[in-house]
Amino acid sequence: MTSLNDARQQAIRRLSQKRAYRGQVQQYLLVNAVLIVIWAATGRGYFWPIWPIFGWGLSLVIQGWKLTHPVRPFSDAEIQSEMER
Repeated sequence: MTSLNDARQQAIRRLSQKRAYRGQVQQYLLVNAVLIVIWAATGRGYFWPIWPIFGWGLSLVIQGWKLTHPVRPFSDAEIQSEMER
């Protein structure tokens, strides 16, 4: 029964992380759209919004990678093999 509870808790944690990530992507899109509107309204010179778009976007890509490629726990066999070295 414990393993079922553990699996449930892990699933809830992953779902919470995914929901939070979707919210962050929505904020990213909204904020950067506003920055682009400000840039366009102030004369369309140097495209300075590229810097927050790039920086924030890179962090979202990294976070998305971690969500879709979770680190799996070590198996007992891996632990035992390492202990024997």
